[in-house]
Amino acid sequence: MDQRIIRFTTQPMNNVVRLWTLLILLVLGACKNNNAEDLLTEKEVIAVMDKFDQGWKEKNAALVDSVLSPHYLYFTQSGKTFNRASIVATAGSNEYSLQTMERDNLTIQLEGHAAVVNTIWKGKGAYHGETFDDRQRCSVTIVKLNGQVRILSEHCTPIR
Repeated sequence: MDQRIIRFTTQPMNNVVRLWTLLILLVLGACKNNNAEDLLTEKEVIAVMDKFDQGWKEKNAALVDSVLSPHYLYFTQSGKTFNRASIVATAGSNEYSLQTMERDNLTIQLEGHAAVVNTIWKGKGAYHGETFDDRQRCSVTIVKLNGQVRILSEHCTPIR
């Protein structure tokens, strides 16, 4: 009778061990997709920001487009939004010109596959015949998906 009790008690224990082993393997499998090489790095963020700014300085709409997410959204100072197509069109438009442009005070907050870039953007130029001399605080959201680093959204507010 003691042997039956032992077999009876070890059988449920084996099931518990199997269940825990399965759970551990599932968790490890889920973590496999978060390899360090898949995480967004500060170097990648800076490279995308530099390429974005270079595209605007050179009026190179294709270069600007190359760093934007398909779901890119720009929040304007007046509360409107521009999608990717609108921003790319503006970057290459004769209606928009930059005399000078610079970015400083750049800080980066990384979180896995995403980053928020805090920066001050300064620029002089003209848009639809109106001149501007702006100094703005900008928040730029950058994501890394399937190895591609892209700008997902941007919002700039005038510094007064």
